[in-house]
Amino acid sequence: MPGQGPEKNDHQVRANSLVSHLRELRQRLLYALAGLLIIFIALSPFASQIYSLVATPLINHLLPGNQMIATEVASTFLVPIKLCFYLSIIISMPYLLYHAWAFIAPGLYETERRFALPLLIISILLFYAGIAFAFFAVFPLLFAFFTSVAPEGVAVMTDISRYLDFIMKLFFAFGLAFEVPIITIMLIRTDIISVKTLRKGRPYIILGAFVIGMFLTPPDVVSQLLLAVPIWLLFEIGLLLGRYFGNKAKGN
Repeated sequence: MPGQGPEKNDHQVRANSLVSHLRELRQRLLYALAGLLIIFIALSPFASQIYSLVATPLINHLLPGNQMIATEVASTFLVPIKLCFYLSIIISMPYLLYHAWAFIAPGLYETERRFALPLLIISILLFYAGIAFAFFAVFPLLFAFFTSVAPEGVAVMTDISRYLDFIMKLFFAFGLAFEVPIITIMLIRTDIISVKTLRKGRPYIILGAFVIGMFLTPPDVVSQLLLAVPIWLLFEIGLLLGRYFGNKAKGN
C-alpha cells in the first residue's frame, strides 16, 4: 500500500538505533565491570592490612587487653575481602560514573551538558568528602564515646564482621548526606522549588535531617546527631549556592 515504504524505513532506523544503544550500553557495562574487577584484584593481596587500617579508629580507643574478635571460622578471610570489594566500588566511582555520563551525554542539549558535568564532578568530590569526614572526624568521636560508656566489667571486643557492617553504613550515609547541596541546587535550578519556599520550610528540613539521621545511622543519639547536623549545614550551603546557580528559579 502507498506509504508503507517510508514507514518501514522509519521503523528500521528506530530499530537500528535501539540496537546501537544497547550495544553501547553493554560495552560501557563491560568496561565498568572490568575496571571494578582490576581494582578489586589489586587490593585483594592487601586485604588484611586494609582492614587493620580501617579498624584503627576503634582499635585506638580500646583499653589494654581488649581487642577485636572473629566469631565465625571464615570471617578472618571473608570480611577483609568483603571490605576490598566495597572499597573497589568507592575507588572506581569516578570511572563508573564516567561511563554512565558518556552513555547519556550525547542525548543532552549543550546547555544541559555544561550544567550537568560540573555538578557530576562536584557530587563525586562531595561523596568522597563525606566518607573522609566520617573516617577522620566522626569515627574517633563515636568510638571514644562508645568505649568510654561501657559498663564496669564489660570488655569491648567487637566482632570484625559487625564492625565492617557498622562503618559501611556510616560511610555511605555520610557520602550520600554530603550530596545535599547538589540536590538543593538541582531543585532550585529546575524550578521544582524556590529559594523562598526552602527558606520558609527550614524548620521542616531540619526535622527531616534528624529523621534521616535516625534511619541511616545505627540506633544511637551520637551518630544520629553527627549525621543530622552536617545535613542541615550542607542544606544551608546548597541554599546559598542555589541563589547563584538557580537565578532563574521562581521566588528568588
